[in-house]
Amino acid sequence: MSITAFMNTHYRHFNARETVEAARAYRRHLEGGGKMFMSLAGAMSTGELGLSLAEMIRQDKVHAISCTAANLEEDVFNLVGHDEYKMVPNYRDLSPEDEERLRDEGFNRVTDTCIPENVFRDLEKTLIGYWQDAHVTGRRYMPAEMYFRMFEEGVLDSKFQVPRENSWLYAAWQKGIPVYAPGFEDSTLGNIFAARVIDGTISNHGVIKSGTEQMEHLVRWYIETDASAPIGFFQIGGGIAGDFPICVVPMLHQDFGADDVPLWAYFCQISDSTTSYGSYSGAVPNEKITWGKLGSKTPKYIVESDATIVAPLIFAWVLGQ
Repeated sequence: MSITAFMNTHYRHFNARETVEAARAYRRHLEGGGKMFMSLAGAMSTGELGLSLAEMIRQDKVHAISCTAANLEEDVFNLVGHDEYKMVPNYRDLSPEDEERLRDEGFNRVTDTCIPENVFRDLEKTLIGYWQDAHVTGRRYMPAEMYFRMFEEGVLDSKFQVPRENSWLYAAWQKGIPVYAPGFEDSTLGNIFAARVIDGTISNHGVIKSGTEQMEHLVRWYIETDASAPIGFFQIGGGIAGDFPICVVPMLHQDFGADDVPLWAYFCQISDSTTSYGSYSGAVPNEKITWGKLGSKTPKYIVESDATIVAPLIFAWVLGQ
């Protein structure tokens, strides 16, 4: 039985039904000529979501991405350091002393996966060269563009420890889709960049484009893309990865004065946050109507579940698997 047939047969109620309905609407949106914007929060890259997301990108099912800077770098960490990772299946049982031992061994834990510190340092060497060169030449990067340059120049090719087909960022570079990473400072390499400015290795912060500059780029992408195709929004988790891009539409209407720009044409969020805690990540989609992001008739879905389980299933459905 195919994944699609299995879901059709068994996913009939509650979160399961919502998952199938969201997948059906995603495919209808694409079949109607629409484009899909995707946001990635949490630790999706360390959870190896690239195994399914990369194929979505390659098959033109995703047309732009916003992610935390951690998801951006952790996809590359996995690509070049996967064999050196340490798995800790019993992570719930770790004592503070166990955590200290992992730290002293040079590991940084993300739930059941420990990323070795040396992976950060190896990438830092290449990035420092890029940052210093950018200061001399006047070149400036969106965070994703630094990794795209690495892919273009092939400087990481000999270091790949998993197939490049498993990397969603590599697929994004191949397809030429934009990748936004607001809050670059909230990441390991963003911290390293700040440290290198402070110690004088890098002359100033200007070689990295700011969040507002990325917003301007996204606005231009939205206007250009929406001129020929409605744009949907598929959100994994919450936080800045989703908050940053979804604000493009109300900003265009309320702040820029472009009243003729259509709202997002589809919305789905996978989240384990709950409304009762007052978190934006747990807000039901209808709340976005009041903010000018969605309309009353926009197809809206929220799956309250684990994105590492649900997202690959939805992707498989959309891909017809």
